[in-house]
Amino acid sequence: MKNKIKKVKGSAVTFLLTAILVVAGNYAFSQNDAEGSKDPSLFTRMPGYHIYRYDDLQFDQFEFKVSDSKTRIVQGHSLFIIYDPNDNIQAPSPLQIGHNYINAAKSVGGQLVYEFHDPGEDVVVKVVKNNMETWAYITANGNGSYSIHLIEKEEMKQDVVADASTMDKSIKETGKATLYGIYFDTGKADVKPESQPALKEIAKLLQTEAGLKLYVVGHTDNKGIFEANQKLSLDRAVAIVNTLVNKYSIAVSRLKACGDGPTAPVASNDSEEGRSLNRRVELVKQ
Repeated sequence: MKNKIKKVKGSAVTFLLTAILVVAGNYAFSQNDAEGSKDPSLFTRMPGYHIYRYDDLQFDQFEFKVSDSKTRIVQGHSLFIIYDPNDNIQAPSPLQIGHNYINAAKSVGGQLVYEFHDPGEDVVVKVVKNNMETWAYITANGNGSYSIHLIEKEEMKQDVVADASTMDKSIKETGKATLYGIYFDTGKADVKPESQPALKEIAKLLQTEAGLKLYVVGHTDNKGIFEANQKLSLDRAVAIVNTLVNKYSIAVSRLKACGDGPTAPVASNDSEEGRSLNRRVELVKQ
């Protein structure tokens, strides 16, 4: 693909704003990148640069600036990359670097969220593509280097799921067990397939403890309308009960669905981390 180049004339400076940062582009890099590093799938890099530092985390969060007075915390797959210029190039200006990423995001239907100069060039862009919402913060200063902090937004995959014996122990000691391994899409009450490991353990618990009866209690965070959250938490609890009855042959008389909405938080709703803890299911002994 040929790069589109546009000249922009100023009173004393002429610089190039290029759309060379394209989706899934390929480029030959002459200077060594950090071991195991690579460009993010959404953007290539400025020409003549190599990767100095590369941090790839399966799940993390970053606070993106969205206005002069507001920020937004986004969680998901995290990449932090520092690009340094190769020895044989004249480094572009911070403004040129920032506008390259703005143009690249817009070329695939993305948007500029915020741009600020303090003292270099800092931009925040957002791209929604192939059902993935990606946020990127690019900061360039006067020494030629620049960095990108990118988050591919997603809910954290719950790798640790309480097993039947752990739930049984918790119920006997505290009267309830808290679960984070049951998944729903935002605002919906359909149990997602990746919830099956947790549901199997609940069924195993009920099959082992034949006399145990449970309240299945749904909880939400406090975002949105209170009445809607109350209904959503109950609808999700009903969906869990129906799955246990229909798929795992648990007697319906042993389960009762309840919805507490946002009324019983276990953490502050002022942060995304706290809200994620409040979105949970509890099994309470009847």
